[in-house]
Amino acid sequence: MLNLLETIVLAKLPQMSRQELEAMFGVDDLRKTRFAQELKLEAKLETVPQLLKEGFSVEKIANILQLNVEQVLQFINTLN
Repeated sequence: MLNLLETIVLAKLPQMSRQELEAMFGVDDLRKTRFAQELKLEAKLETVPQLLKEGFSVEKIANILQLNVEQVLQFINTLN
């Protein structure tokens, strides 16, 4: 996920090296952005259908993905 952000930034600022961009933005700063947080959540939620297929309960899925049960249930409702 962080690699995706780096790729996007590198594409928009091709004259700067990866090291220069990391120094300018700081990797921790990128991880704290709302965009990065939303990507992280989206990546976690994409695993929910497979975990359900494997027989995990909603509570166990929430625990595994470090989400709350409500987030998992809301996502499941969007699948139907």
